[in-house]
Amino acid sequence: MKADKTELFEKAPVTRAVLALVVPTVISQIITVIYNMADTFFVGQVGDPNQVAAASLSLPLFLVTTGIANLFGIGGASLISRSLGLGNTDKARRASAFCIWTAAAVALLYGLGIFALHRAILPLVGADEYTYGFCSSYLFWTLTVGAVPTVLNAALAHLVRAEGYSGQASFGVALGGGLNILLDPVFIFGFHLEITGAAIATMLSNLIATLYFVALILGKRGKLHLSLNPRYYSVSDSIPREVLLVGLPSSIMNIMGIFSNITLNKLLVNYSNAAVAGIGIAKKIDMLAFAIANGLSQGVIPLIGYNFSAKNTRRMRAAIKVTLLLSLAVTTAGAILLFTCAGPLVRAFINDAETVRYGSMFQRIICITGPFTAITTVIISIFQAVGQKGKPLVLSMLRKGGLDVPFMFLLDSLGGANAIAWATPIADCGAMLAGLLLFVPLWRKMKSEQQAASPTPLSEGNK
Repeated sequence: MKADKTELFEKAPVTRAVLALVVPTVISQIITVIYNMADTFFVGQVGDPNQVAAASLSLPLFLVTTGIANLFGIGGASLISRSLGLGNTDKARRASAFCIWTAAAVALLYGLGIFALHRAILPLVGADEYTYGFCSSYLFWTLTVGAVPTVLNAALAHLVRAEGYSGQASFGVALGGGLNILLDPVFIFGFHLEITGAAIATMLSNLIATLYFVALILGKRGKLHLSLNPRYYSVSDSIPREVLLVGLPSSIMNIMGIFSNITLNKLLVNYSNAAVAGIGIAKKIDMLAFAIANGLSQGVIPLIGYNFSAKNTRRMRAAIKVTLLLSLAVTTAGAILLFTCAGPLVRAFINDAETVRYGSMFQRIICITGPFTAITTVIISIFQAVGQKGKPLVLSMLRKGGLDVPFMFLLDSLGGANAIAWATPIADCGAMLAGLLLFVPLWRKMKSEQQAASPTPLSEGNK
């Protein structure tokens, strides 16, 4: 690792180090959400609730690519940063090759699987005679053609960030997002392709962003320890186990989120496609708050992992404090904004009275989860950074699927469509409380280790 990156991880003031890593990550997460919202926004301008509903119904299947990317990207980033903290650059290089090539293979198989089985899968996620054709076209371009670049774009961003190149990683993600926003109106309206155009724009933007990361890694040979060379691909030295077990909680959280979304859509489609479109728009808007919390928690993983391996407990605890405070402050402000502006925000996506009514109501309910999510995601990232496997997995499954799905069925039977969305804040609050119970013993242990190692006041570099 270059001297300037070592300085960032070891000696720079903690607040500056955290901001240097998380600000670009948060920006890239926000841009990712904006370009995901762009599909819904521009498709909504067509004025067809069925196409907006199709985008919402397709989203869970598309988000599987995020789960694959997180599995190898976050798992690999944790292992790489810990290996570099121990000075084991060879393991970092072999881990990167394993993550890159395995992620590409899994993505390819997933895209082909969707193509082969879409006739059976689409009805299961809620597609009906009005949305089936739109869903099929959207998924062909985003997954059958685009799964590999979509996965590699996100996974490579995590791996590059693990070496301290947070700005370059975020630029790559932002590049894909910016291109998607520019290409959406061209293909949707210019070529009159509607939802198919949105899918083609997404595929092309992810492909170009992936090519940027490939060029970055090749251009920084000697500075980065990441390798695209298949000869470094290795399953020895517990690399697959370390990568998969650490990355699994984020992947499980994503997959359980998909299961949660499918369940929600299946319940709401019994009322109307406008209700499905409304919850889809509300969730896209609420993803802004989650993107901030997720960016803060993921961005700080390399700093925590590096100092954990280097046994610098004081610096590690300081980084956790700064991240938690930042995340809580920003997500609370975001929740207030989204609650007060729910109606105009939903109306900006589609001017359909029933969809706006559902979307505004759902938005005001689910946006209050922002602070809960902030605490839970930071705790999950801390456990991932230090290489713990079981606790992040438990929290991930509680937050999505474990608590919210049973409450969806219960609330549907008690209050119908108007009550179902309350399952989200109930589940997020429960996951946060469980996370705090699991985290407090680790925090106390770190505090004891810090006091035993150095009871003296903080040095200027660790403030």
